[in-house]
Amino acid sequence: MQEPDGRPGLDPLRVAEVMVRAAGGAQGPGRRGSGYRVGPRWVLTAAHVVQGSTQGDVRVRFDADRPDEWNARTRVALASDKADLALLEITDPPPGPHAAPAVPPVYGDLPDTDLHLPCSTLGFPRFKLRTDRMRSLNDGSPSQYRDSCHANGLTSVLSNRREGTLELAVTPPAADPDPRRSPWEGMSGAAVWQDGRLVGLVSAHHPADGLGRLAATRVSHWYALLNPAELSTLHECAGLPLDPAGLSRPDPVAGTSPSPVSLAHLPSTLRLSELAGLADALVVLPTVANRTTLDLTLSGIDPSVAAMSPRSPILRPDVYGILRTCLHYPGSLDQFLEAVRLLEGDSAGVAVLDREATELSRRHRREPDAR
Repeated sequence: MQEPDGRPGLDPLRVAEVMVRAAGGAQGPGRRGSGYRVGPRWVLTAAHVVQGSTQGDVRVRFDADRPDEWNARTRVALASDKADLALLEITDPPPGPHAAPAVPPVYGDLPDTDLHLPCSTLGFPRFKLRTDRMRSLNDGSPSQYRDSCHANGLTSVLSNRREGTLELAVTPPAADPDPRRSPWEGMSGAAVWQDGRLVGLVSAHHPADGLGRLAATRVSHWYALLNPAELSTLHECAGLPLDPAGLSRPDPVAGTSPSPVSLAHLPSTLRLSELAGLADALVVLPTVANRTTLDLTLSGIDPSVAAMSPRSPILRPDVYGILRTCLHYPGSLDQFLEAVRLLEGDSAGVAVLDREATELSRRHRREPDAR
């Protein structure tokens, strides 16, 4: 693995709330977005967040309502609509300890292969609007703020190939009360991390994808979408490598352990008793036993499985229903088990799961016809 040179991955103290003043100086909250501080005076965000802003319209705020809170004015140093990428320069001097140089992050690329990789992002979406009860009690008027959302999920690397973005499958929020608004508004510009590498920026929520999916611009695609002057600016100010060869990449799949067996050949008519061993291995895993992570796991595979499986409030029947539904959609059972493995990591429970899957595959492997 190419190590991140000792540089940190996601640091909450460098996550920026990007606040854009309402057009024409009108009263109101204006536009909101998210960003990440990538240098002493530099913040990355999405270009559409600051589109149409003028000098002095954009401020950034860090660690809001906490002891280390600070905010500053910025200017838009670079904005590319093609890449949906903007670089903000902080024009006010950062206070105290925040004046120390901020080391650029490690920028990364992901392989275009059949992978579902864990990822995370931290930003300030609309569904995190909260009422500040203490301020309301003090002055008698309602006061609202946006809290942070630390979204952990999976990226399906081969999704959104034509758009050129990463698809992030995350725990879905409730729909916004206003059907014209997305609950994810304000998340745009949040840095997307995979194994300590900054691999993209949240760019959009496509309503047709459902509430549990976000699209993120890919760092590796910036090189095709930005001109040489823009790339040079990002290199000098944000630490982006000058060419894609300098991006950090995950290890190729190691050959130290055998690949998990495929269950794609199992018949859809398999009896429940045949699935008992696999179900028993699944229900004891924390990822499956927790409803939130189980729903997150299902959201990263064929949507038909999550939509059509006969969900039960009791875990074991629910798992049986998921397995039976997967059997009707070839390949989805393998995707489900792979997503569970990714979230669980190497553990004794996963070893039992793999053993049961291997035994189930062996019992139903199609033997060649005798000649």
